Amino acid sequence: MPDGRPVAWPVRSGAVPPLADGFSPRPETAPALGAALVPGAAVVLLPAREAADGSRYWLGSCGKTQLAAYCAESLWQSHEVDLLIWIVATDRASVLSGYLAAAAAAMGIDTAGDAESAAARFVSWLGETSRPWLVVLDDLSGAADLAGLWPQGPAGRVLITATTAAALPGEHRVLALPVGVFSSREALSYLMGRLTADPDQRLGAIDLVEDLGREPVALAQASAVIATSALSCREYRGYFVRRRELQAASGGGFAAAVTWTFSAEQADRLSPGGAVQPLLALASLLDGRGIPGAVFTTSAACGYLSGDGGSGPADRDRARSALLALERAGLVEIDPTDAPPTVRMSPVVQAAIRSTMPTAILDRAARSAAAAVLEVWPADEPQAWTAANLRSCAASLQQAAGDLLWVGGCHPLFIRAGRSLGLARLTGPAVAYWRDLVMVSERVLGPGHPDTLAIGHQLADAYLNVGRPTDAVSWFQWILADRIRVLGPDHPGTVAARRDLGHACVAANQLEDAIAVLGAAVGDFEHVRGPDHLDTVGARDELAAAYLAAGQLADAIRLYRRTLADRERIQGSAHPETVTTRQKLADAYLAVGQLKDAISHYKRVLADRERALGTDHLDTISARGSLGSAYYKAGKMASALQFYEQACAGYERVLGADHPNTLARRANLAHAYYSVGRLSDGMTLLRDTLARCERVLPSGDPLTQAVRESLTNVAGGDGTAR
Repeated sequence: MPDGRPVAWPVRSGAVPPLADGFSPRPETAPALGAALVPGAAVVLLPAREAADGSRYWLGSCGKTQLAAYCAESLWQSHEVDLLIWIVATDRASVLSGYLAAAAAAMGIDTAGDAESAAARFVSWLGETSRPWLVVLDDLSGAADLAGLWPQGPAGRVLITATTAAALPGEHRVLALPVGVFSSREALSYLMGRLTADPDQRLGAIDLVEDLGREPVALAQASAVIATSALSCREYRGYFVRRRELQAASGGGFAAAVTWTFSAEQADRLSPGGAVQPLLALASLLDGRGIPGAVFTTSAACGYLSGDGGSGPADRDRARSALLALERAGLVEIDPTDAPPTVRMSPVVQAAIRSTMPTAILDRAARSAAAAVLEVWPADEPQAWTAANLRSCAASLQQAAGDLLWVGGCHPLFIRAGRSLGLARLTGPAVAYWRDLVMVSERVLGPGHPDTLAIGHQLADAYLNVGRPTDAVSWFQWILADRIRVLGPDHPGTVAARRDLGHACVAANQLEDAIAVLGAAVGDFEHVRGPDHLDTVGARDELAAAYLAAGQLADAIRLYRRTLADRERIQGSAHPETVTTRQKLADAYLAVGQLKDAISHYKRVLADRERALGTDHLDTISARGSLGSAYYKAGKMASALQFYEQACAGYERVLGADHPNTLARRANLAHAYYSVGRLSDGMTLLRDTLARCERVLPSGDPLTQAVRESLTNVAGGDGTAR
């Protein structure tokens, strides 16, 4: 059983796209897939040939995802896999979110902490588990997105879809299977199977199949139009040939570049209220691999579709009718198994629609789409994968709209998407996102624009979160200099920027600078806000932290005591910020050796955490560990062991036995066992902890090295192992 809460096997994670109506398993053009995808194997489905420039990559839409879905469901239904993971792998953030969702489902653990380390732990678990698993990485965009996260193991299968072999990591062995157009037999069987209501509509099917080049997308769209009209295959072919001649240069000769236009016209006929075309434009700007259906019935979307800003029940019904018409005409797929339903649309069809869209229409559609996505974005994102599809929709919209959503400033959607990465602890992708966004803002709005400064602040915070404080310091210095220039040295925004710079200097271990900057910030806040303002109190907290890091313990204790008294008076003794300040004061007492005071404050912190957060909150568990450390340093070993054991059990229960925080606490507990003469218990725990560290942590991780050294010292009889 995985470490953590009990797991009900078998387990599925991620939304497998449903098979399309009339799906063909491709017995002639993809017969080797089932035989190739054996345990331990990695298979990639690629277009049979890569499309030339100007073709809009029509050949890339050859049915790879449908084949992958069919293979995944077949393995699941036949009970050949106990764990099925489907990940839309269009970028690093999507891969990480998919792994985190799978880890929570399969390992039964809370994936709190940095997403990169949690995903790496899960990949390591995949390599060791005996349960048969399948990971599908759909639409892999680049090898860098899988760096350090390649899934492998004797019990596992890996299935990838990609538009180019260049997206594959070169260091791993992958069997490439080309997927092209249907064979003549497959194409005819597919078309005939879609046209069962009226056999007369099949007249001319053989000729139509060949004229459509046996392209899966073209056949799907053509059969949808024929099935929802009075046309026969022969009649449709006549229309198709004439239109293909008219637009021969626009689609590079691909049939689907023509058939989608008939589908759009048919959708208009099926839902004649005038909402189809604007809804089609809106859908073409979002991520067609998974658009939350609720987007299309938001007040923003309904107002856009109606043209008069309406958003009542009738307008929502109109939007639903238009969406269903697009589905019947073969332009979108609606997955009703998701809640809310997910809408999918071929990326190549989206590109074709956007290429025909006048700038004025694109502008209005983009603004409406951005407002609609923002409208459905949840206020709370407790897990990394909660808003993954919304982040992808925002990214697609940003790429499609270009600078249109920067008129007058950065659109709030882009800020929301970036903050979502931070909330999801996707620290690496967050840095890349804010770095790209600040470059766009500097180009479009200028380096001194308030939005550019705000985005720069987000980038600086992202650098701090990813462990690059020196880079953060540079950005905070830039922000401070600009605020002094624009706002003046005494403006509250300038003073806040000075405090943020000081905080970053502490993280970067630039302690002399930190003390100077934060000391100035405290004085400025006292002058601008007053001595009892919470901004002033918070700045004193930051300065105390700088003193503590610099080893100026008396100054740190003096400030923490003042701040604690201020917070108790202003916010109350039970306020979370008051409790946090008490924790920091206890840390300072522990560092200076005032153990009685440290223990007293740690006990108070633990009681407050348990009362406010519960026994299994990570802050509560951490408080138990801190109290255990204080007792250990005071030589009260019975109490130290009690709280160390409780902290270990809590971390293991909440985070799992292989989480870095759990491993660190296990090492502390092992040292405590050794100190009280329980040598066998200490050795056993250290050996197990070292094995786990070597298995789940990156090579050269400091914790692994420390545990290895401790084990060596203990095994050698060195009583100073701790």
